[in-house]
Amino acid sequence: MLAWRDTLSETAAALKAYRLRALLASLGITLGVATVITVMTLIQGANLYVETKIANLGTNVFQISRLPFNVADYDLLIKALRFKRLTLEDMQAVAARCRHCLRVGAEVRASVRSRYRDRELTDTALIGHTANMADIDTRTVALGRYFTEAEERRSAQVCLIGSRLVEEFFAGTDPVGRMVRLGEQEFLVIGAYEKIGSVLGQDQDNFAVIPMHTFLKLRGSRSSVTLSVQAAGAGPEFEQAQDEARLALRAARRVPPDREDDFFIGTKESYLALWRRISAAFFAVYVMVSSIAALVGGIVVMNVMLVSVAERTKEIGVRRASGATQGDIVRQFLAESLAQCLLGGMAGVAAGFAVALLLDNYTPFPAAVRGWVVVFGLGFSCLIGLFFGIYPATRAARLDPVAALRAE
Repeated sequence: MLAWRDTLSETAAALKAYRLRALLASLGITLGVATVITVMTLIQGANLYVETKIANLGTNVFQISRLPFNVADYDLLIKALRFKRLTLEDMQAVAARCRHCLRVGAEVRASVRSRYRDRELTDTALIGHTANMADIDTRTVALGRYFTEAEERRSAQVCLIGSRLVEEFFAGTDPVGRMVRLGEQEFLVIGAYEKIGSVLGQDQDNFAVIPMHTFLKLRGSRSSVTLSVQAAGAGPEFEQAQDEARLALRAARRVPPDREDDFFIGTKESYLALWRRISAAFFAVYVMVSSIAALVGGIVVMNVMLVSVAERTKEIGVRRASGATQGDIVRQFLAESLAQCLLGGMAGVAAGFAVALLLDNYTPFPAAVRGWVVVFGLGFSCLIGLFFGIYPATRAARLDPVAALRAE
């Protein structure tokens, strides 16, 4: 039985002698592993981005809406459309009866066209806020100020705008004090928010915030508001605040004890749980599809190894005649297959990381590079090398030594 040092030496000599063949065999593994690594880093980056952007409610903030936040059941959505609208009276009921609720605010949304002089943006989110949303909302005012309770009560025509409107309408100038048209009305800009960025290609900065009463005056009182509740603390206080808010709303909306809630509560964790379920499904599908490329590379390696066995039949016969066992032959060819796949896997990991970093730096799509992905990529390539190298190695080991020595 040959020592592992001798096996590795023979493997290196064989790869050096047939370097072009080894390179071409490794290329298929490189492409397959690079595809898998790229997909995995993109999915991980998307998860990280969602955690920091989409579900940025804070650890002690939850929302209450007439419609479900996570629309996974179409029948539930149709049922919810028949529920009564949430109103400012509901907000006041929660604020009055929830002892563990520090602040209770409300928001409502619509889509409008925004315009300044001859420039226009479509699908601008018009958001109505109560004045106390300044302390609940996680967006940061970068310029100017937030509107006051007095401005909200008298339905003032003032607004705060997202950075997309600042860039499109007021590039290089201060937007505060300018007038913009939101829908059919003119608004005085009193503030602007910090840039949020895109979430999976969706622009999050094309919006304007106006006082709640201004919104209801312009768009009608038939809109259902979404309550944003800031609990007095995290942990048990957060759970108690949700329970108290639920009981307060059930009482205010006269929901009988034997009926389910006619509203829905959403927290940061509920958003993240939905996203994890969605991303897990995408992850499984994408990795499965991208793994096909690596499997094709494994088939290429197996074919190359079979050709190598056919060409080196006499060499195998000489080694068997010199005392090499079948196990020695199996180990040698498995080592060659494993080395080719490992080299291809290393190149694939490097290529996958390079693609992910390029996407992260030059496109809005996020990509996060994780150290454990390196281990996965190398382990995956080794597994392919072992799996697709078994048949050629076994075939080489089973050659008749006498017939092998006679081969030309």
